[in-house]
Amino acid sequence: MSLFSFLQDERALSLTTVEGYAAQLRSFERYIAAQRLDGPHAITPTVLDRFLAERRTHLCARSLVVTCAVLRAFLRYLYREGLATRDLSAVIEGPRAYRLSGIARSITADHVHRTLRLIDRRSQVGKRDYAMLLLLVVYGLRAREVAAVMLDDLDWHTSALHVRARKAGHETTYPLAVEVGEGLLDYLQHGRPQSADRHLFLRMVAPHGAVTYRIVADRATYALRQAGVTVARPGSHTLRHSCAQRLVDAEFSLKVIGDYLGHRQASSTRIYSKVDLEALRDVALGEGEALA
Repeated sequence: MSLFSFLQDERALSLTTVEGYAAQLRSFERYIAAQRLDGPHAITPTVLDRFLAERRTHLCARSLVVTCAVLRAFLRYLYREGLATRDLSAVIEGPRAYRLSGIARSITADHVHRTLRLIDRRSQVGKRDYAMLLLLVVYGLRAREVAAVMLDDLDWHTSALHVRARKAGHETTYPLAVEVGEGLLDYLQHGRPQSADRHLFLRMVAPHGAVTYRIVADRATYALRQAGVTVARPGSHTLRHSCAQRLVDAEFSLKVIGDYLGHRQASSTRIYSKVDLEALRDVALGEGEALA
């Protein structure tokens, strides 16, 4: 049984999670190849320590926790299948990542408007990018969800957008906002290449296949940098977080916000309550300084 079949069939991980495991393991595979190691049996605690040390130079703690979890699963699989003489999963020690330890990396409404305004919508690429970013900004979709939208998910008769490939495994229907509808229509009429592919967003280079979630994320990063927006790890999640923060500011309940964003667990939404508390703390500090 392959590792990915094992993860899907026996551990019941979603396809999205398995794809994430594959991406992590490709990095480890490249490292192993660079070290010229001869197969899984050549993996040692020292090799693992050096790989993780290299990853620490450009990963945050939470990302490193994921990398460690993937490595443990991989090492347990090697031992189970007899491809390694011992189970090295126990030697993987990752950093502690505390729940709600970070701040959601949202940006202001002015920065969002500036980012959208500076996209060159005269070009086909610009028309596509503008439409993709609108889905991130208005509905708080994930990059994977944007990439997965199909032409059939647009219901022009009822002015609705169906999002079927949610991380939580359910579907959501959103009303098609006027600005979103206009952006999508402009892209469909003047930007989308001719193709039999039913995905909404396509690559601009032949053979015009569907965009990947990485393309969505990269185009969001590019747009934010072009607009001069300074934020930690700019990308599609920056705009998703900004959508969530807008809902927090409008005083919607965390339950409503979580449902809107397609969160699988309520704990995923609590990070935005922390943002609100941080804002209140700033206000309190400001008033204290004024009284002093």
